Amino acid sequence: MENHSKNDAQHWIRQAIRDLSAYHVADASGMIKLDAMENPYVWPDELRQQWKELLVHTDVNRYPDPSGHQLKQQLRQAMNIPADMGILLGNGSDEIIQIIAMALSGTGRSLLSVDPGFVMYKMIASFCGLKYIGVPLRQEDFSLDLPAILQAMDQHQPAVIFLAYPNNPTGNLFDEQQVIKIIEAAPGLVVIDEAYAPFTDKTFMNRLGQYDNLVVMRTVSKMGLAGLRLGYLAGPRDWLNEFEKLRLPYNINTLTQLSAELAMKNHKIFDDQTTRIKQQRTLVNTRLAQMDALEVYPSDANFILIKTVSGQATRIHKELKEKGILIKLLDGASPMLKGCLRITIGTEEENQLLLSSLAKIL
Repeated sequence: MENHSKNDAQHWIRQAIRDLSAYHVADASGMIKLDAMENPYVWPDELRQQWKELLVHTDVNRYPDPSGHQLKQQLRQAMNIPADMGILLGNGSDEIIQIIAMALSGTGRSLLSVDPGFVMYKMIASFCGLKYIGVPLRQEDFSLDLPAILQAMDQHQPAVIFLAYPNNPTGNLFDEQQVIKIIEAAPGLVVIDEAYAPFTDKTFMNRLGQYDNLVVMRTVSKMGLAGLRLGYLAGPRDWLNEFEKLRLPYNINTLTQLSAELAMKNHKIFDDQTTRIKQQRTLVNTRLAQMDALEVYPSDANFILIKTVSGQATRIHKELKEKGILIKLLDGASPMLKGCLRITIGTEEENQLLLSSLAKIL
């Protein structure tokens, strides 16, 4: 019988995977959690009661609806998805990114995005054997460097381009006309990732159908349903029908489908919460801008990127954590994010505690 050494995993696992670091989620036990762009507000009691009644009468001995037909109908209505566009459901938008990357991978193919951008684009590209091309944003304001992007597109002919709109982790909206020029010049698919759509009035959803290579990806996580793990992709059926072939059967469980359907029927509750978050975003941004030691970047998302002029990001992160407040340390994540921290907008009380604590630390 052959003896197996302890190094078997290192021998068999692809080098591209061994070179990666696992996605890290900080332990937030007992903390004021302002690090993960979550909606800080819970469901009101009347909606909880409806949810309870729904779950009590829901059986889970059978597999869920494989297509999520009812949920798609609710999403189409609540999110103004054009009637002639298809919808694909994912276990969070991460699964959708993976499905797209798997479908478009191949020898010599690449995935293009911007830097700094959502880290999962690069990670999933590596999972699926795509070369990742990250085009740096402009340092001064994190706007698109359109000439550089067009040059990279011409050089690498990417199979797919991902653009977050607004961008994560910078929070800004890219110039709409520049994005359109990218769509028009792209050799392959363009995915506009609108994870933070609830916090801005800008969208490419109404442009679906104008471009054969445009799809829009969203998640319900930021609007207050992060625990359900539900993302969706809207776009031309020619693309989505192919992606459906890679979607694992029953990927959206029964409880997620029913819970999300209920939430979509009560969409106004989440719209009201979003309005409160945007109001708090304005307040927090104003207060942060008054702190001399910080550079504050404009945001159309539910978080704010700040830069410590004195390069004290690690110290500030550590001292806030000691006070029970967890924000995201971005220093080291990208050369352009040196000295940066990202603050999720919390409740009124959480934001006030953050601001008072930060003022003392600085």
